[in-house]
Amino acid sequence: MTIHKDCYKIIFFVWIAGGALTFLLLRFVPFPFISYPLCAALMFIMGFVLFFFRVPQREQVPGENIVTSVADGEVVVIEKVFEPEHLGCECIQVSVYMDFFNVHVNFWPISGEVTYYKYHPGKYLLAFLPKASELNEHTSVGIRNKHGEVFFKQLAGTFARRIVCYAKPGSYEVKAQQCGIIKFGSRIDMYLPLDAEIKVKLGECVKACETVIAELK
Repeated sequence: MTIHKDCYKIIFFVWIAGGALTFLLLRFVPFPFISYPLCAALMFIMGFVLFFFRVPQREQVPGENIVTSVADGEVVVIEKVFEPEHLGCECIQVSVYMDFFNVHVNFWPISGEVTYYKYHPGKYLLAFLPKASELNEHTSVGIRNKHGEVFFKQLAGTFARRIVCYAKPGSYEVKAQQCGIIKFGSRIDMYLPLDAEIKVKLGECVKACETVIAELK
């Protein structure tokens, strides 16, 4: 299992704290019916942190006009909206919500040139709330090829306090390669052209790189 390179510090501190607490429980709590369950819970948390920051092996779906999901999770929004920050036009928003058990590494949805990047500090509302798209901490990224432009946001959630994004305007990126990670519960908003053919439905569970979100005309 591969662990995301930007998560080593979190894992290190969790394991140091978990190991220290386990030692103290075994050393100073003389009641096994208390210390053993607590130690088991700490070991579960330490293992879960490794599992949470895993980087899966994914296959790229061929086709320059095929838009794949940026993240694992559940489709919670499909609607026509006006996107004012970068696109400045009406488009189709498709949002994917990630819970604690989803992979939180993010991947490029198409191959192309990065046209836009901006980091927005903000609040930490529950990621599935509509206002989270505007008010929460997030990054905004645009990527374009000859078939069109895909704009997406990495949104922090209530427990997410760290968004990592590798986008650099002017660089060429390859679909299904890592574009960043959101640490703990979060959401991805994708904005697609109105004439894009949406391939997913509300409530559908999707996988980054492998689930086709839309086909660009």
